[in-house]
Order: sequence, then C-alpha cells, then structure tokens
Amino acid sequence: MAEFRLQQKQKAQLSTQQIISSQLLQLPLANLEQRIYEELQENPLLDAVEAEKENSLDERERSSASSSGQSSGEHFFQAVQFDSFHEILLKQLALQENIERGEVEVAIEILGNLDSDGYFVEDPEVIVDSLRIAGLEVDGDEVEAIRLKILHLDPPGVAALDLRERLLVQLHFSRGKASVRVRGVAEAILIHHFDDFIHRRFERLVKKLPHQPEEIDAAINAIVALDPHPGIFQDEGGHYISPDFLVSFDNGELTASLNDRSALSVKVSDRYRDILGKRQGSKEDLQFIRRNMQRANDFASALESRRQTLLKVIESLMKHQYAFFADGPAFLAPLGMKTIAADTGLDISTISRAANSKYVQTRFGVFELKYFFTGAIQTDDGEDVSSKVIKQHLADMIEAEEPSKPLSDDRLTAMLSEQGFQIARRTVAKYREQMQIPVARLRKKIF
Repeated sequence: MAEFRLQQKQKAQLSTQQIISSQLLQLPLANLEQRIYEELQENPLLDAVEAEKENSLDERERSSASSSGQSSGEHFFQAVQFDSFHEILLKQLALQENIERGEVEVAIEILGNLDSDGYFVEDPEVIVDSLRIAGLEVDGDEVEAIRLKILHLDPPGVAALDLRERLLVQLHFSRGKASVRVRGVAEAILIHHFDDFIHRRFERLVKKLPHQPEEIDAAINAIVALDPHPGIFQDEGGHYISPDFLVSFDNGELTASLNDRSALSVKVSDRYRDILGKRQGSKEDLQFIRRNMQRANDFASALESRRQTLLKVIESLMKHQYAFFADGPAFLAPLGMKTIAADTGLDISTISRAANSKYVQTRFGVFELKYFFTGAIQTDDGEDVSSKVIKQHLADMIEAEEPSKPLSDDRLTAMLSEQGFQIARRTVAKYREQMQIPVARLRKKIF
C-alpha cells in the first residue's frame, strides 16, 4: 500500500513589484530609458513625467557623506554618445549588397554568443537551434558564411575561431602598412610556424625560414602591430555611457547627486483614475483599466525603489571610499559588497545588481561602481591596501622594464616586497594574467 506523507515547506514568493524592481535595478541608464519607453507604449494608463533639470534635484535625491548634508550649485553630467560595438558591426553588414534580413538575424545571434574577447567558441548548432526556436530555419553552413562576413568587417577579426585566424584576417587588411614581401613572410609565420611565434622562439624562425633576419624582424613587427583584442574596450550597454551619479568634493565634504535622467518617471493617468473611480464606461473598459492599473502602480513604485536603492549604495560607497573620492585612485580602499550590504540593510544580490553597469563621475574621471569593490593586501605596516593598487604598481614596473630584460614574476614579487607589499609569487602571476600581461619570456624583444 502506498504511503502518504504531509510536509510543510516555506516558499518565498516575490510580488510583481519586487520582480520588476529587481529587473529595473540592474539596468544601466540608457537601457532604463528604453524600458520606460516600452512600458509607456504597452500600458496606456501610464503617463511620462519629464525629469527636472539636474540642478533642481529634490533634497531626498542628494546624498552627503558629511553630517551637514548641505550642498548648492549646479551639477553637470557628461554623457558620451556612440553606437555600441555590435551595432557598428551590424550596420556595416546591413549595408552590404544582397544582404537579407534573415542573415542579419543570424549575425545578431552570433555576436550575442561571442566570448569576452570576441571569439566564436560556440558550436554552430547552438546558433541553429536558437534561431529555430525564434522561427528562423538555417543550417550550419549558413551560420559559418555569416561568421566569415563578420570576421571581415571593421575592425577585422571579430568572431574568429582562434588567434591565428584573427591575425591572418587582420594581416590581409593591413595592406599599405607593410610591403607585399613582408606580409608574405608574416603569413608564412602565422600559417606554418605559429607555435614558434606565439612562444617567441625567434631563433628557430631564423633557422627555419629562408629569409634574412631583417625580413623576419619586419614580419614579426607587422604581426605584433595587429590587434589581438579588437573592440575589447567597447561598451555594450547601449548608445550612451552616462554616469548615474556625480560625486563632488568641496571643503572636505562629499556630495552625490543622482543623474536624474533616471528621474524620468511615470505616473498613472489621472484620466483613467477618474474613469475607474466614477465607474464610467462599459464593463469591458472597466475590466481593461483594472487589469492595467495594478501593473502601472507596480512599475511606478519599482522606479522609485530603484532610485532609493541607488542612493543608499552611493552614500555607503562615499563613506567607505572617502579617501578615493577626496584624493584619487591611489587611495582606493579594500571593500566587499558584504560591507555595503550590512551598511545599507540590503542583501548582497541587490548590491550586485545596483553596481552592475552603473557609473559615477568624479573629479578623477568616470568609474564603474564595480571598480570600488576590491580585495585587500596587507603591507608591512599592517595597513590593508586594495588589490587594484597592487596591480597598478605591477603595471608601472612592467611598463618601465628593459625590453631586452623583462622582469620575471620572482623579480616583481621581490620589488613589491621592497615597497612593503608581501604577496606570494603566484598572486603576482594571477594579477599579471588578469591584466592580460604575458610572462617575461614572451615580453622579451630579441631584435
């Protein structure tokens, strides 16, 4: 006989407003504006509320790290407009002759599946399956054909399968920068001796290639001049990189102003409130208004929740990173999201979403909020120093090294120790790799 058991389980269920709040919180400013626009189009009960000028921000929307909290004067936010990297590529593709809309859809899917360095590492069948779900039937050969078109756009090399393919394509586009003969030698190196090149075994290249050392040197320089990371510094967030906050420093006091392009808000239409309150209209009309009224209220409340959450986070960041905002990046303090979560009463996942793709404008430049969260290294004096500060020391030492005698990780570790930073060699190696700096033997210049 079957045995039946009753169990009680607690299950947290998020409200619609909480779900919308979570979604809106992680959006950068430009995407938020687009999201608001879409909601206005979908829900006729919503009206747009235009933002006031930044210099008339409500006192609730200003944060100060000092006790007085007084601030005056105008606040200006720098916004740099440009097309996202993917959009630049798609525009080029769309302008090609005989390109069809379906091919552009394939390109969008390919670009969305590149890794962080722009390589196409997915199985083409993943793209095929994804497009099939979206209602577009293609095969692997068609995906490969579009990948090759992307590969030859400007900058060339995006969507390459590996570094060799990327460099070969870029070499083809480098006509005029090197002679035909030099490009021929460079191509031979990449096709037949890539392993020797990548490991800088230049003496072997001289022995294997039927060319003069000077020609091999010129070919290597032509390859080194290529870009192994095309588009790596492009922003993918949207049309604008616009800071969410301005932090100013005046007479020892920090003040943060919320860039209230993000105060572009919404409200429920008074007209529809009146209709519902007076029960005017048909039964169907009233049902339609009720269905959309709750959604409209939830969305408006979620926008306000996003604003208040961001203010809490920036206020806490100013308190814990006061030295950075006052004196510059060299004074960045170790800081974890857990500290900000405890200080604001928010959970860590909320802090993470709030920091995602958000920027703050300071007198030292514009920084992503994630920049301020960093691990700690202890100095000989017992002081905790941000790992980002250590990385900057490493980068400076490597930049100043002799090209013919690059500094080994052991030597870098010793030099940091002399400056009071006691860290392991493996940590130095890890930081160097995170900064995409090769090992010493690969930095060495033979010729």
